[in-house]
Amino acid sequence: MAPSSISSAISSLSPSPTAKAGRLLTIRPHHDLQATARHQAANDSAWQADYRRWRPPVERAVAWLVQHGNRKLRYRSTIKNDTWLHTRAAALNLRRLINLGLARTN
Repeated sequence: MAPSSISSAISSLSPSPTAKAGRLLTIRPHHDLQATARHQAANDSAWQADYRRWRPPVERAVAWLVQHGNRKLRYRSTIKNDTWLHTRAAALNLRRLINLGLARTN
Protein backbone atom coordinates (compact mmCIF):
# COMPACT_ATOMS: atom_id res chain seq x y z
CA MET A 1 0.00 0.00 0.00
CA ALA A 2 1.44 3.38 -0.94
CA PRO A 3 1.89 6.04 1.79
CA SER A 4 -0.77 8.29 0.25
CA SER A 5 -3.31 5.47 0.19
CA ILE A 6 -2.50 4.63 3.83
CA SER A 7 -3.20 8.19 4.96
CA SER A 8 -6.40 8.30 2.94
CA ALA A 9 -7.48 4.97 4.46
CA ILE A 10 -6.76 6.26 7.96
CA SER A 11 -8.59 9.52 7.39
CA SER A 12 -11.61 7.62 6.08
CA LEU A 13 -11.74 5.45 9.24
CA SER A 14 -12.39 8.17 11.74
CA PRO A 15 -13.17 11.88 11.75
CA SER A 16 -10.62 12.37 14.57
CA PRO A 17 -8.09 15.17 14.20
CA THR A 18 -4.81 14.02 12.70
CA ALA A 19 -1.25 15.03 13.35
CA LYS A 20 0.97 16.39 10.60
CA ALA A 21 2.63 12.98 10.18
CA GLY A 22 -0.74 11.36 9.52
CA ARG A 23 -1.19 9.68 12.90
CA LEU A 24 -4.55 9.73 14.61
CA LEU A 25 -4.77 11.94 17.65
CA THR A 26 -7.11 10.51 20.28
CA ILE A 27 -8.28 12.80 23.07
CA ARG A 28 -9.24 10.72 26.10
CA PRO A 29 -12.18 11.65 28.38
CA HIS A 30 -9.89 12.71 31.26
CA HIS A 31 -7.52 14.79 29.12
CA ASP A 32 -8.50 18.13 30.68
CA LEU A 33 -8.17 16.73 34.21
CA GLN A 34 -4.71 15.31 33.44
CA ALA A 35 -3.58 18.55 31.81
CA THR A 36 -4.70 20.52 34.86
CA ALA A 37 -2.86 18.12 37.19
CA ARG A 38 0.33 18.35 35.12
CA HIS A 39 0.12 22.15 35.14
CA GLN A 40 -0.32 22.14 38.92
CA ALA A 41 2.62 19.76 39.37
CA ALA A 42 4.83 21.98 37.23
CA ASN A 43 3.85 25.36 38.70
CA ASP A 44 2.52 24.97 42.25
CA SER A 45 5.37 25.22 44.77
CA ALA A 46 3.20 23.93 47.66
CA TRP A 47 2.30 20.83 45.62
CA GLN A 48 5.98 20.28 44.78
CA ALA A 49 6.96 20.58 48.44
CA ASP A 50 4.34 17.99 49.45
CA TYR A 51 5.50 15.72 46.63
CA ARG A 52 9.14 15.98 47.70
CA ARG A 53 8.14 15.32 51.30
CA TRP A 54 6.00 12.23 50.72
CA ARG A 55 7.60 10.50 47.73
CA PRO A 56 10.73 9.10 49.48
CA PRO A 57 8.85 7.30 52.28
CA VAL A 58 6.37 5.84 49.81
CA GLU A 59 9.15 4.68 47.50
CA ARG A 60 10.95 3.15 50.50
CA ALA A 61 7.83 1.28 51.61
CA VAL A 62 7.28 -0.13 48.11
CA ALA A 63 10.96 -1.14 47.91
CA TRP A 64 10.69 -2.98 51.23
CA LEU A 65 7.53 -4.70 50.03
CA VAL A 66 8.99 -6.02 46.77
CA GLN A 67 12.50 -6.95 47.92
CA HIS A 68 13.73 -10.55 48.01
CA GLY A 69 11.71 -11.86 45.07
CA ASN A 70 8.35 -10.41 46.09
CA ARG A 71 7.81 -8.43 42.90
CA LYS A 72 5.40 -11.00 41.45
CA LEU A 73 2.31 -12.49 43.02
CA ARG A 74 2.57 -16.15 43.96
CA TYR A 75 -1.07 -17.17 43.92
CA ARG A 76 -3.89 -17.15 41.39
CA SER A 77 -6.64 -16.32 43.83
CA THR A 78 -7.37 -12.72 44.80
CA ILE A 79 -8.14 -13.77 48.37
CA LYS A 80 -4.80 -15.61 48.76
CA ASN A 81 -2.87 -12.68 47.27
CA ASP A 82 -4.68 -10.26 49.58
CA THR A 83 -3.83 -12.43 52.57
CA TRP A 84 -0.20 -12.63 51.46
CA LEU A 85 0.02 -8.86 51.05
CA HIS A 86 -1.44 -8.18 54.50
CA THR A 87 0.88 -10.75 56.11
CA ARG A 88 3.91 -9.29 54.31
CA ALA A 89 2.97 -5.75 55.34
CA ALA A 90 2.42 -6.82 58.96
CA ALA A 91 5.79 -8.57 59.05
CA LEU A 92 7.55 -5.51 57.64
CA ASN A 93 5.79 -3.23 60.12
CA LEU A 94 6.77 -5.51 63.01
CA ARG A 95 10.39 -5.61 61.84
CA ARG A 96 10.39 -1.80 61.58
CA LEU A 97 8.98 -1.41 65.09
CA ILE A 98 11.61 -3.78 66.51
CA ASN A 99 14.36 -1.85 64.73
CA LEU A 100 12.98 1.39 66.19
CA GLY A 101 13.31 -0.04 69.71
CA LEU A 102 9.98 -1.64 70.49
CA ALA A 103 10.48 -3.99 73.41
CA ARG A 104 8.11 -6.08 75.49
CA THR A 105 8.13 -5.06 79.12
CA ASN A 106 6.29 -7.06 81.75
